[in-house]
Amino acid sequence: MTEAVLTPGADIPESGTDQSAGGFSLARGLNALREEMDAPVASFFSSCVHCGLCATACPFYVETGDPKYTPIHKLEPMRILWEQEFTFWGKLKGTLREKLPLEKIGLDKLLAGKQVTDDMLAEWEPLLYDSCTMCGRCSMVCPVGNDIQYMIRKAREGQVASGHAPEGLIAASVRAVNTGSPMGLKWKTLDVQIKHVEQATGLEVPIDKQGADYLVLLSSMEIINFPEYLEAITKIFHHAGVTWTLSQQCFEATNAGIQIGSKDIAATLVQRVVDAAEQLGVKKVISPECGHAYTAIRWEGPNAIKRAYPFEVFHIIEVLDQLRAEGRIKTEGKEDDRLSMHDPCNLARKSGVIQQQRNLMDLVAEEFVDLKEHGKMQWCCGAGGGVSSNERAEELKLAAFKKKKAQIEEVEPDRMVTMCATCRTQLEEGLEEYTMDIPVVGLTELIADHLVERKE
Repeated sequence: MTEAVLTPGADIPESGTDQSAGGFSLARGLNALREEMDAPVASFFSSCVHCGLCATACPFYVETGDPKYTPIHKLEPMRILWEQEFTFWGKLKGTLREKLPLEKIGLDKLLAGKQVTDDMLAEWEPLLYDSCTMCGRCSMVCPVGNDIQYMIRKAREGQVASGHAPEGLIAASVRAVNTGSPMGLKWKTLDVQIKHVEQATGLEVPIDKQGADYLVLLSSMEIINFPEYLEAITKIFHHAGVTWTLSQQCFEATNAGIQIGSKDIAATLVQRVVDAAEQLGVKKVISPECGHAYTAIRWEGPNAIKRAYPFEVFHIIEVLDQLRAEGRIKTEGKEDDRLSMHDPCNLARKSGVIQQQRNLMDLVAEEFVDLKEHGKMQWCCGAGGGVSSNERAEELKLAAFKKKKAQIEEVEPDRMVTMCATCRTQLEEGLEEYTMDIPVVGLTELIADHLVERKE
């Protein structure tokens, strides 16, 4: 394993600056890429038939028509390194280039090969970070089953190790390591919101409660942009008789390490959640309405820290649907306007959480209509995978949103429902950008609005 790239207080050089002093270099980036060359990567590169179907599944390509946004093309530096150093013919060519006077015998052009240089990594950095949300839709349509988003995640390890990562993601990663939050939030900010919730509901928001049923995680984006989420779960859990708690030691679910592409940072942030859960003795941890946070803690987390958890991880929607199935959530009345839903990629496509949100919609929606392509094959909103933290990608992500816009126009809803703070923010921004007057609401909040009043 490479040593930590971003550490507390570290000075992170921007692309194009002198990187040697901070431990960033081409050699370091190439070594990081070499470490990521596992059996799946070798299999995927070997089996790619260059058909271009992955492009038809990517909103960045579909909405711009620019071939450079073809998903497999975004991996070209990694592919070159793999071919040269991990294949028989690549190694043979390299040996011949070293041993033979190629120009004299006329083989110089035939055996010439591109080299992965620092300039190449700098050139490819926007493709890996600005035009990919790692949504995985390209992987779903690949005729030979190549998991392209899996390789994108690995390619980012080489980028960040060489110092080629977006300024916004670098800053978010440093803040996450130093303060525990990619947005730099500290407990005192959340504590103010907790007091508002308690005053508005007359209910306690439990903090550091030993042995609770659930440890609840939040995302900074919810705390800042959607404070109604915390109020909603406070009401729902009280209604359902669930014991839960927040932890002052670790309240943040977002993992900036996975977004930027640093296993070391990812492991540090996952370990904080594990330590908090173990200290409080909880058996279940709830990821908030954030698709990335859910896959980061549930699927990547155990691999990041190299051990199994002593607890289970659930998305809030999974928990709410389980409470519904157990008869612990009672609702009354239904929304009478036309509602549709956006499935977050990490939740539906990567994790198979699809029916649960529709079960919950049945409780509160009189008229619900799905987007034509939904569930596993829904179109990405264009903001995940760290793109929302990358200010440079703002124009491009709004261009990619046009595919979602077209989906929404097709069913003409009065409101959109989702269960991810990043998706919700992108939907709001995108709909406003294209002058579509369609409000967006979180599903947890919608359920809380229809609870039957509990009799004490």
